[in-house]
Amino acid sequence: MDVFPSDGPISPTVAELIRSGVRAVLDAPQEWIDALDAAVTSGAGMEGIVDDEGLLDVALRISAGNLAHWAAANMTDPGARVPVAITDEARAYIRDLARRGLDSRSLDSFRTAQNVAWRQWMEICFGLTDDPMTLRELLEVTSTSIANFIDDTVRALAELIDVARAELGADTHAQRRAAVALVLEGAPIATARAETQLRYRLDGPHTAMVLIGDPGTRPEELEAACEAIMDASGATRRLVVVSGASELWVWLPRNEVCTDAVAAYPGVRVATGSAGSGREGFRTSHFQALTAARLLRRSRSPRRVARYEQVRLVALLGEDQAAAAEFVASTLGELKDADEQILECVRTWFAAGCRVSETAAVLYTHRNTVLRRLARADTLLPIPVRENAVHVAVALELLDWAA
Repeated sequence: MDVFPSDGPISPTVAELIRSGVRAVLDAPQEWIDALDAAVTSGAGMEGIVDDEGLLDVALRISAGNLAHWAAANMTDPGARVPVAITDEARAYIRDLARRGLDSRSLDSFRTAQNVAWRQWMEICFGLTDDPMTLRELLEVTSTSIANFIDDTVRALAELIDVARAELGADTHAQRRAAVALVLEGAPIATARAETQLRYRLDGPHTAMVLIGDPGTRPEELEAACEAIMDASGATRRLVVVSGASELWVWLPRNEVCTDAVAAYPGVRVATGSAGSGREGFRTSHFQALTAARLLRRSRSPRRVARYEQVRLVALLGEDQAAAAEFVASTLGELKDADEQILECVRTWFAAGCRVSETAAVLYTHRNTVLRRLARADTLLPIPVRENAVHVAVALELLDWAA
């Protein structure tokens, strides 16, 4: 039995079946999309990526974009070799992989995603025709098309990684990141050597920050926001490490930093640690900033800044998220799902020392409005707020920072 040629013309019947299959791909159920995403994250070399929310989001978007590109090409020219499409986002992603010291092994996720996509495609194909010869041609043509597209894409991206790694070979950024990793791990790197590689003194005060860019935020905006905070804080030097596609780790040699300047950059959020001193302060402040950043990412509020001092209690009590959620639900009762104005009023009342007049001033409203909202909150709580004030205050704080 002859094998159908992979690069020759295909029958009109199979061409139309490919178009029908592509329509099914574009209308795939959510569980298929979830399976593809899971395949991407399980690929070898993805360990350093799945822990970085921003970088992982980019990887998943690139994977989805590749699928859409292949589908669109096969709607136009079924079975033909699909040209590689390297987007600007993909190029930035590759450069970031190189900065993190990752190599072409991190592209294995394309192979694992290909395997899942092929199983899903076969399921579609078996539902399109019962004719053995037609099905055989359909599977042969599309198998070759998918394999060629993935091979070509991985090859092109691997070449980009090699170029980026070569460009970074003489870049002090790679050395800086390596030195930071050693200090953060508590490795016995000599202080003088670390400071030379970091170009930053480890003695004296440090306040660490994590700057997070919203999806679509350009690296230049993160850099500009960092500069603005530095200037507002009166700092003359800083240490910056690119830690992800849209994230910077920053240290300023200051006991206090002014984050108000970030308001001029609506696509940037900032989390800060407490001030520390020396190498241990450098480490501790950074890990505190990472904790605040994690809570800032999952918070449902529109806040753009989180200080560790603000979230210390939430970080401690919210470590067990299931237990925290149960505490919030049992403590707040119906107040948990109340109008945001009521929740904000009760939170502000606690922050104002339970003083109605100060609460009204902060909220720019009449004290009678505050009283009405507090009374409404009482009717929604299982136990009146004045009889359970500490628990209610903590539960509201946990709710505000919840995912």
